[in-house]
Amino acid sequence: MIKIAPSILSADFTKLGKEIEEIRDGGADYIHFDVMDGVFVPNISIGIPVLSSVRKFTDMFLDVHLMIDKPVRYAEAFCKAGADLVMFHVEADSYQNISEAIDIVKANGKKVGLSVKPKTPAEVLYPFIDRLDMALVMTVEPGFGGQKFMHDQLPKIIELRREIDRRGIECELEVDGGVDPVTAKLVKDAGANVLVAGSAVFKSPDRAAQIAAIRNA
Repeated sequence: MIKIAPSILSADFTKLGKEIEEIRDGGADYIHFDVMDGVFVPNISIGIPVLSSVRKFTDMFLDVHLMIDKPVRYAEAFCKAGADLVMFHVEADSYQNISEAIDIVKANGKKVGLSVKPKTPAEVLYPFIDRLDMALVMTVEPGFGGQKFMHDQLPKIIELRREIDRRGIECELEVDGGVDPVTAKLVKDAGANVLVAGSAVFKSPDRAAQIAAIRNA
């Protein structure tokens, strides 16, 4: 089943509640919530106070993507603030601390995911993948919305899909970066089942039509 996760990084924050209602009514499955710290990525976005507010406003599934350094420090706080799934980058800390962060999220009763940047090979996730609920392939460099899709990441998606299927595990495969009705078909054919779309959805005058177009590409 294909799931669409609009990234509120591209939403109008002066009317965020209305924006969330529009994508909910338009058929979105998840809300993708991008957290940037200005250290792991060269940008700063939103954090725990906004997440807490969004959690109070909606019961939609909150897919929280931590693009932050040493996520083990904040994993529990984001769980308690209302995340349904906490995703962080395998490149953001040591093996031991990434493993500990996974344990913390699980201990808080939440789902957990790991993401890889474009230059990171898929196999870096393999030591952790049996413990994950989601793996994320970035098809742009993390840190900014509205970037162009990187076609050279398609083999990585294919590789991860094969490994997930080979192990017979229930791990969703998410793609984030430059997803629109054209590139959606490419990532779906490669094996992704959760598609993050920011600009493609929120810059469209008809969010429901755009979500459907991405889902059905």
